[in-house]
Amino acid sequence: MSTSTPPPVDPGVFLDDPNREPLELDIEARKGPAIFRWLTVIMEQLIAAILVALIVSVSANVIGRSLLNRSLPWADELARMLFIWLIFLGAAAAFARFEHIAVDFLVRKLQPRGAHLLYMLQNLIITVLMGIIVWGGYLVMSRSTGRTAILGVPWNLINVSLVLCAGFIAAVALWRAWQCVRLIRDPSSPAPRGGH
Repeated sequence: MSTSTPPPVDPGVFLDDPNREPLELDIEARKGPAIFRWLTVIMEQLIAAILVALIVSVSANVIGRSLLNRSLPWADELARMLFIWLIFLGAAAAFARFEHIAVDFLVRKLQPRGAHLLYMLQNLIITVLMGIIVWGGYLVMSRSTGRTAILGVPWNLINVSLVLCAGFIAAVALWRAWQCVRLIRDPSSPAPRGGH
């Protein structure tokens, strides 16, 4: 006598939130503003290139220390700069794709209007915080005139990563907040396609 086991539960049931779907950027389906989609793809390509350069830089230093018994100071400095860019580009690209960790228990329990109201508040708070970061980054950049010790790279080339990525996150958050306003006013309105 055989007993049939029930099929495994699809993990998408736990990951997908139908209330969030109109707020998502989808590169493949061309959903969401084209500029955000293009910038996300560009950032992801830069992340891949920076990751390769970071691996090469760190590996060169490890090989220099192990085989040549000599450290490569420029490799440490380059790795630090690349890592800073990697962090901020990664944060911005992850935000665009809704890949940051979030506790969404409450928003999944709400009706669409309530969920979109909560998403709107969330994105407005994110916009304000990113605005503060952009302002602070601008102040740091306006007062920074130095260069790195070994490679002589201007500090503002490193600091601008924070300003650019925070600005991108703020722009996406504002778009999402506007989408929420639209959905709160008319829940039956279709999700916008590319270019909107």
